[in-house]
Order: sequence, then structure tokens, then C-alpha cells
Amino acid sequence: MISVREAQISDLSCIVDFQMAMAKETEDLDLDRKVVAKGVKAVLRDPGKGKYFIAVAQNNKVIASLLITFEWSDWRNGNVFWIHSVYVLKEYRKQGVYKKMYRKIQELVLNSQDLLGIRLYVDSKNLPAQRVYEKLDMDGQHYRLFEWIKPSSLSSLNK
Repeated sequence: MISVREAQISDLSCIVDFQMAMAKETEDLDLDRKVVAKGVKAVLRDPGKGKYFIAVAQNNKVIASLLITFEWSDWRNGNVFWIHSVYVLKEYRKQGVYKKMYRKIQELVLNSQDLLGIRLYVDSKNLPAQRVYEKLDMDGQHYRLFEWIKPSSLSSLNK
């Protein structure tokens, strides 16, 4: 049995480990652990920045995490959840862990007057993840993501 709950400060180390592993696995990046730890701790201490959710296996082992941030939609007069930083331990993949986490987030949206939907971005080459999202009835056809990140914020990458 897998349960999903909002992360607590005691989950900091697991979440940092997951972020480090995800960056290495998906983009071959070696992140600065101290920077990542500060970033995760900032979210855990300030819910206005976002919320982490974790999946826990029967043995109380943390097996997955994801981050939710918020986007205000003036067009719709409400917030949209953005899912970021999804990571599931390799030995628990293809067992419905992400689906369980997604359904928890979806339930929060469905039970709220102020929440309107869920969005996420995925690397265009990450086809396995795209197939998972499509199976959950997410649509990737409407928008493309463009970004600009100032160079100094990239200096902590690949250290």
C-alpha cells in the first residue's frame, strides 16, 4: 500500500536526494547539493512558494516526491497548480506511484473553489513521462513552454 501526503521538514534529505538524482538522470546535471537543500527548505518553510508531496511505501520508505507551485490566472480568476520536480525511485516505477500522487493533487483541485486545474512541463525527449501524462488525460497540445533564465542562476549547475 502506498500513501501520499504533504511533505514535512523531516523529509528534506529525501527530497534533496531525489532532486539530485532527477537532474542527473534527466539532464545529466550535477547540482550543487547545498543550493538544492536551501531551495527545498525554503519551500518546506514557506507554503506560499509551493508544496512538496511524497509517496510512502508500506515500510515507511519515502519512494517519490513532487513539487506543486501556483500560477494565478486572471482569465479564470483562480490558481492553477504546476507540478514540478517529479521523481520516483527506479525500483518503484511503472507501479502506479505517480498516478496515485497525481490523483491526490487532482482531488485537491476538484475539492477547491479556488483551484482550477493542473499543468506541468516535460522535456520534449522524455517520451516515457509523456505517455504517463497522456494516460492520465493530460493534454500537451495547447501550449509550448519558452523560458529565459539569467546566467548567474545557472552557475550552480554542473558543479
